[in-house]
Amino acid sequence: MTTDDAGTTVLRIPATGPALATPQDALDLIGQAWGSGATTIAVPASRFDSTFFDLRSGLLGEVTQKFVNYRLRLAIVGDVSVFTTMSHAFGDYVRETNAGPHVWFVADDAELDAKLAAA
Repeated sequence: MTTDDAGTTVLRIPATGPALATPQDALDLIGQAWGSGATTIAVPASRFDSTFFDLRSGLLGEVTQKFVNYRLRLAIVGDVSVFTTMSHAFGDYVRETNAGPHVWFVADDAELDAKLAAA
């Protein structure tokens, strides 16, 4: 589903569905975004395999780099505090990316809408 939030077309991925666990899954989302004209993709955190949030797996970096390369914003929507508690490095990653324009970790749609309005 796409929505127009604060002048930005957002592709909102549903909370139910298969886990997003590979770089190909990211490319599939990018294709969907291009097809819908979206510049931001909002994906529920629950849709990602838990290895996605483990920096040592390399998956997070590989997937987010694809969004940056294709000039699309990725918003991961939901509570990731269990992962920030388990890994100081992941917590740092979340803080650093949230300060930038391409990858955001937000608690809910309202926080995403506020960040979009401020961007």
